[in-house]
Amino acid sequence: MSFSILIVDDSLPMRSVIKRTFKAAGYGNAEFREAANGKEALELMKNDWIDIVITDYNMPVMNGLELIKIIKKDDLFKDIPIVVVSTEGNDVKIREFMDNGAAGYITKPFTPETIRDLINNILGEASYDEDLDDSDEDFDF
Repeated sequence: MSFSILIVDDSLPMRSVIKRTFKAAGYGNAEFREAANGKEALELMKNDWIDIVITDYNMPVMNGLELIKIIKKDDLFKDIPIVVVSTEGNDVKIREFMDNGAAGYITKPFTPETIRDLINNILGEASYDEDLDDSDEDFDF
């Protein structure tokens, strides 16, 4: 499946980990875009078609919750699914993300299977048990 994924995280190494995990989860044909904070993400979204946003919560300039709120108020972007990937595992915080329009939440560390199952669920596709890309050893992020 080919689509455009925007990864929003202030950590370049974490963006690379997320991208690599998506590829290992079977999304190697996706086009990846990257932003270091919510403000950069919004600027990028004005110029590039994005099918799904993966965002961290804790970022400078504009955090993930602020980004979600702005996207969901914009008629052009409001239907784009947003997944929060964060160390914030607090139930109250997760509920806040979901109440403001996040389509899903993944707590770090995560696995390719976790990513695959959540994205398939969001996109309305059945989960599958196909073998994942074996190019990397087993890893847990």
